[in-house]
Amino acid sequence: MGALTSNRKRGDECLSLNSAHPSPYSQNFQISKRPRFSYMKQIPDRPILSSNSVASRVSRYPDIKPPLTRVHAPCRTGKFGFFSNREDSSPKTRGVHEKERSGVIMGSVLSFHLEKAKSKALDTFRYLNKGKEVIELDEEVETDRVSEDSSIEEVLAIEEDDRERPSVVDFVQELDTKMVGCGPRGTQPSASSVVSDLTTLTNGPFKVDSAGKMLDSLSLNREVEVPSVVVYKQLLESVERRTPKLEHLHSQIEFNVSKLSLFESLRPQKKQVKVVPDEPFVALQKEEMAEVEQAFSSANRRRVLVTHENSNIEITGEMLQCLRPRAWLNDEVINVYFELLKEREKREPQKFLKCHFFNTFFYKKLIGGKSNYDYKSVRRWTTQKKLGYSLIDCDKIFVPIHKEIHWCLAVINKAEEKLQYLDSLKGRDTQVMNRLAKYYVDEVKDKCGKDINLSSWELEYVEDLPEQENGFDCGVFMIKYADFYSRGLDLCFKQEHMPYFRLRTAKEILKLRAD
Repeated sequence: MGALTSNRKRGDECLSLNSAHPSPYSQNFQISKRPRFSYMKQIPDRPILSSNSVASRVSRYPDIKPPLTRVHAPCRTGKFGFFSNREDSSPKTRGVHEKERSGVIMGSVLSFHLEKAKSKALDTFRYLNKGKEVIELDEEVETDRVSEDSSIEEVLAIEEDDRERPSVVDFVQELDTKMVGCGPRGTQPSASSVVSDLTTLTNGPFKVDSAGKMLDSLSLNREVEVPSVVVYKQLLESVERRTPKLEHLHSQIEFNVSKLSLFESLRPQKKQVKVVPDEPFVALQKEEMAEVEQAFSSANRRRVLVTHENSNIEITGEMLQCLRPRAWLNDEVINVYFELLKEREKREPQKFLKCHFFNTFFYKKLIGGKSNYDYKSVRRWTTQKKLGYSLIDCDKIFVPIHKEIHWCLAVINKAEEKLQYLDSLKGRDTQVMNRLAKYYVDEVKDKCGKDINLSSWELEYVEDLPEQENGFDCGVFMIKYADFYSRGLDLCFKQEHMPYFRLRTAKEILKLRAD
């Protein structure tokens, strides 16, 4: 009996470790007085002994196997944090939980919290995206703690049905509707209502600990952003409030732009400066300077230096001295210089404009009489026989204007349909412009028999011109205005050029002696 007792304890210990063979000595197991052979494991290699012997009774029990590693069965966390072995869980998610919890040692508090955090993270990702989502499980599993005959199933993909739990997007839209639609013009709801909604979201089926965690989890999905709709609507309202102000500013800008364009159109536009040739500013040679200085000497004061054949004008040494510095020009020098400009044009018609130059007595004759206008007194001055050309065919007609102690220039500009007035002191005289306009109308009617209307012509008082800076160079400015305009050039000289122009004019007049 001692050997039997020893064998019984050893067999009980062996059978208690093997879950596949229940122990015959357990409370729920009934054994008959005579042992049955159905519970004994037959070993073909051993001989069948007598049932009365001790060895035969010992051979009825299976061989002793090494103890198996104790493994806790996979459990599912319940609603209140308790473990549950319910078999009615979803077959689609059961494998995931069993796979993730298979390596957890029972009784570890840290592993419990780790599993809880993993579960919440998986639930959050599961309900953010609709449709199918593939979750790749970690293959690094501690195999030393899992039995070979474990029935845990590995799941590589999970397909969640959208109908199982409510969508986060639907809840967010409902919450946004409450926040924006409350009260007139989007009045904000009370803080208690918003907190209650967030509490429902936190404690509800989404299982997020706080509203902050919920927003963080939603930020993982770029398609859903809770504050974006609210912020967008607030920005839209602010834009609508600013729209009237912007429209008012836009109208003011348009008005100021139109006003600026009007002022720019009224401003006289500057002409582009043409390339100035060197001819008007060619320096005099030493021989030419000596010739001019000799003509200015007192020995030639009463001597006739030059006689112009066409105009029959004689220039004495005394008359020529008006071209010395600080002297006023006289009529004879001005008239001879204008005759030289006309002859220059005839020599080179391709180089200069077709112009006519009246002498200094023309305007005085025109405004003579009781009515301050007498066309008949100057009617014969411009006949075809006397001029050799028609005055109507000229591009520009230059008229010197003498105002007792000041010289100005008036231009009948047919090419540009202008009446121009040039004064080195920036003066204006509308009577001169009106009288010359009337003269040109009468001249065309007398010579061509046509009635013309100059109402469309522009009256221009030239502002962008060289200005006189002393009280004696007005005559030199006037003749140089005519010189540059007859060349088709802009008035590109200054006060500092006046001494040079005086000497050059004297040289050009003295050049008539050699001719």
